[in-house]
Amino acid sequence: MVNSLSKVIDRLQERSNTQLAQCLNQSSAPEKLNDAMRYSVVNGGKRIRPILVYLTAEALGADLTLADKPAAALELIHAYSLIHDDLPAMDDDDLRRGKPSCHKQFDEATAILAGDALQALAFQIIVEADKLSATIKVALVSEMARAAGLEGMVAGQVLDLSHENNNIDLEALEYMHRLKTGALITSSVRFGGLVADANETTLALISDYGNALGLAFQIRDDILDATGSDADIGKPAGSDEARGKATYVTVLGLKEARVRLEAQQSLAKEIASRLGPPGTNLQSLTDFVATRNH
Repeated sequence: MVNSLSKVIDRLQERSNTQLAQCLNQSSAPEKLNDAMRYSVVNGGKRIRPILVYLTAEALGADLTLADKPAAALELIHAYSLIHDDLPAMDDDDLRRGKPSCHKQFDEATAILAGDALQALAFQIIVEADKLSATIKVALVSEMARAAGLEGMVAGQVLDLSHENNNIDLEALEYMHRLKTGALITSSVRFGGLVADANETTLALISDYGNALGLAFQIRDDILDATGSDADIGKPAGSDEARGKATYVTVLGLKEARVRLEAQQSLAKEIASRLGPPGTNLQSLTDFVATRNH
């Protein structure tokens, strides 16, 4: 099963990287801006979000060519968010994926504009995707706007910053992470459902899966920050605690955080199992997300 999943991940990472390269190669941006965009997108990355788009679309019987542009778009949104997260006004991180953050490699103004450009490009490539119907394009754009904006990732980032050096309870922590991290992960599986023209019942099911997986992803990130090495996680370990961040480890302790992780992992796998045999790869990816070392 591990070898089988590894082959699936390799196949879909390669597909995602090809699509991202095509999107960036079409850019007519000034050279410095284009270099900063490319640096932030192709500079490593697990491609979990596009893989989720592909796996969900595949599980629901869709042609993967329909998922190519939506999968790339979500990864561009993710890349933009990382650029902005690393800025001095946000998390002030000098490293990303073991290399200088965009604002360190270039400069702060260029990093901000590169993030802005990637966000806009994400919407552009969906609207211009010639294999998708107008109805599906509208649904995808609406979904991505909600997940990335004031009802999702941006709202979660605001809460994350406001909770620094403050004591919060588990309910507030979970709400923050459902927005900051979980919203885009849930949208990834919903993207797969939308390109497969899934009905509302199926969309609700995979949304529940995405919600559980998103929390598992974040809890694992929090555990890795507390226990991993700089080399493994690609940035200074322990940076969350040093900045007074509210995490599952700082709020619950390491032992209880691991219990919560296992619970979300089990829940996500149980939900994916309701898709029958086509959901097997989603179950396996859940284990990968919950046990990864980077």
